[in-house]
Amino acid sequence: MTAVQHPTTSKGDITTENHGTGVTSGATGATTTGATTTGTTTTGATRGKATRYTLAGLRLALGWIFLWAFIDKVFGLGLATPEKGAWINGGSPTSGFLGKAVAGPFEGLYHTIAGAAWADWLFMLGLAAIGTALILGVAMRIAAAAGSVLLVLMWTAVLPPENNPFLDDHLIYAGVLVLLALTAAGDTLGLGRIWGRLPVVKRLTWLR
Repeated sequence: MTAVQHPTTSKGDITTENHGTGVTSGATGATTTGATTTGTTTTGATRGKATRYTLAGLRLALGWIFLWAFIDKVFGLGLATPEKGAWINGGSPTSGFLGKAVAGPFEGLYHTIAGAAWADWLFMLGLAAIGTALILGVAMRIAAAAGSVLLVLMWTAVLPPENNPFLDDHLIYAGVLVLLALTAAGDTLGLGRIWGRLPVVKRLTWLR
């Protein structure tokens, strides 16, 4: 009776050991997979954060380009605009470039509007509004649309570009503006989230 039971017991022990090995192996595999998943998630989160801050940096840089152009033309700080050509000193923000530097198929059109009061005001208000919106991170869709239009118009003022058959930095900047609007770049290092919670912005999403 005992001799008959002994193989059965041994077989059961072997089966138990195999079963235990299977569980252990499964647990080890689950632990490895879990660690890999956690590592992938952490890497993805890091990349996402880096992307957000990179886009925010580009937004601030482009905003400063627009805002600085406005400030320099208003006060004539001696870089792009001499003091005597400052807007506050009676200079025209559009007469210099549109009156002398334009070339290409639209030269005649731009010469006719160079120095016009409405052109000066429209140009300067555009620079100030686009620059301010980008730096604050609000109204990104409007800023991207208005900025892209302004940049494309500046591109058409000198055709073809001096160093390329058709492409120059104005078109690249316009593309970056669209990218910033599409990725909600104003939410990082900006007031985009607060702006987006305003009732009027929730109702009129194009203000986002």
